[in-house]
Amino acid sequence: MRYWLFKSEPDVFSIRDLKRVGREPWNGVRNYQARNFMMKDMRDGDAVLFYHSNARPAGVAGMAKVKGEAYPDKTQWNPSSEYFDPKSAEDKPRWWLVDVEFVEEFPHFVSLDELRAEPALEGLLTLRKGNRLSITPVERVHYERIRAMGRARK
Repeated sequence: MRYWLFKSEPDVFSIRDLKRVGREPWNGVRNYQARNFMMKDMRDGDAVLFYHSNARPAGVAGMAKVKGEAYPDKTQWNPSSEYFDPKSAEDKPRWWLVDVEFVEEFPHFVSLDELRAEPALEGLLTLRKGNRLSITPVERVHYERIRAMGRARK
């Protein structure tokens, strides 16, 4: 099993939205490195930290899991979608996605400031200056620490 951190703006799609729908395609990713993580590296059952980005505060709100294998993101062929890509052909898709399934909303939202202040999270890709990827791999030790922080009641 691998561990991942997925970022989403909570006013677009939050952990509570995922809880409400249960399972959702993670569409609209238009970065090649993030796409490659989904297309080549993710497997059914991989663990996901659900991160609220562009929020005050930003941070990890809960957990999800990858459900199934990667498949083409249909929004790339829909001219009315903000994720439409006229250069992508159906016989050679450019953009892929995975489905994510809700696991839990943390009782304690783990803010970006808390993540930065935690010595055990040194090396976490999301904390690196200049990292703006919406999907990043997470080391198991970092995943376990963030999960413990989120489950702690304050």
